Amino acid sequence: MDVLQKFSMQECHGDFTPLSSTSSLRLNNGSSSTDASQYRSAIGKLQYLAFTRPDICFAVNKLSQFMHQPSHTHWKAVKRILWYLKSTIHHERLFRRDSTTTINVYPDADWAGDQDDRTSTSAYVIYLGWSSKKHRTVARSSTEAEYRAVAKTSWLTNLFKELRISLEDVPTI
Repeated sequence: MDVLQKFSMQECHGDFTPLSSTSSLRLNNGSSSTDASQYRSAIGKLQYLAFTRPDICFAVNKLSQFMHQPSHTHWKAVKRILWYLKSTIHHERLFRRDSTTTINVYPDADWAGDQDDRTSTSAYVIYLGWSSKKHRTVARSSTEAEYRAVAKTSWLTNLFKELRISLEDVPTI
């Protein structure tokens, strides 16, 4: 609610998703520039909020790539995240101590999907968290990009072993 108040959007309408799946964001999209300090302030607050709201991580990460030259199109996408927060402000996540320790991983990737630099983006959901990363290089295939989720799962499994947290099952990917 504090973030919505900061940008005078506490009375805005809600939205069902934090980012449009039909329109792509580009660095040079033909839109005029917007107030960069306001844009950076909003992205900074959303990055902090993303620690407790993993559902906005990908959208915030994507929009943070345009902080050096934000446009009105990018600002409109930031406002969509704020609209999404408004509609989901009362959603809760429950973490119980008696939760099972089964790891389920759901990877996804877009091979060379960034239209500005043709880099890949892979994302994966792990039972206890969520991660998304734009890679510095173009993956040779979507399989290579999704392999990174397998590597992170292996790392997480080893971390659990070192912490003496036993897993009930082999991770499902």
